[in-house]
Amino acid sequence: MKPSLKYAMIQKYAKEFTVKELCEYFKVSRSGYYSWIKTLPNRRQREQRDQVLAAVIRECQKKSDKTYGYRRVRAWIVKNYGICMNYKTVLRLMNKYGLLAEIRRLRPLYMRQQQMRRYENVLNRNFLANHPNQKWATDISYIFTDEGTLYLSMIKDLHDSFIVAFDMATTQDNALVYRTLKKAKKEVANGLVLHSDQGFQYTSTGYFNLTQQYGITPSMSRPGTPYDNACAENFFGILKAECICRHHPKTINEAKKLIADYIHFYNYERIQTKNMLTPYQMWCQHE
Repeated sequence: MKPSLKYAMIQKYAKEFTVKELCEYFKVSRSGYYSWIKTLPNRRQREQRDQVLAAVIRECQKKSDKTYGYRRVRAWIVKNYGICMNYKTVLRLMNKYGLLAEIRRLRPLYMRQQQMRRYENVLNRNFLANHPNQKWATDISYIFTDEGTLYLSMIKDLHDSFIVAFDMATTQDNALVYRTLKKAKKEVANGLVLHSDQGFQYTSTGYFNLTQQYGITPSMSRPGTPYDNACAENFFGILKAECICRHHPKTINEAKKLIADYIHFYNYERIQTKNMLTPYQMWCQHE
């Protein structure tokens, strides 16, 4: 039994027994009991205040059909009543009075992914390739414009950093990845490894079917380990530093043209300091 309940019992029977006897019976100190009595008015005031605030939260949950979590409940109270409450206070009251949201919680992403296709990390951060079309890396990046977000999907050859294929869209969906892979299929060689992160597009059945159709071995980063696909992220970093952040495209079409022009420059004209060759020149050495 909690001490507060014991103190309440002592208070209830204080007229029938002495406080000393009751404290000994409930195994609490008299000083603790008297301290509890002293703070009782404050606790009563807090309880009354809690009941008032709970009524406001109950109204909010009625209007939202109990779909609001504590963050939205707090925002609703501030907006409608001008009462600024701490998030923890809102959550405490919702728990105390049974006012939590009644919506089905989605399982964490990693649980959902277990029901989709996942692959061994074949690449295992070994980003060196002896010849073209031996190891590829793929990923999607976000390009922000005043008109909205443009999604860039690309496939990079790890031997020479050549961008084998790319595609862009205003929707980040499976079709974007499928189109990119279909554009790259003419370069596929036996034993090719294609590495990606665990994005939903790469765990889809459609992606798996395409890799099997083209004779590609899929490879996948471990959960929450972005360094496993650092070779793809590196290109996006260069693209944004040398192109996007310098020109700040305002429209989707402007961004598309900038990216297409830059990738052509990157493949055929941009010299790599490690060998003083362009990606295309490196590729040509193995023709």
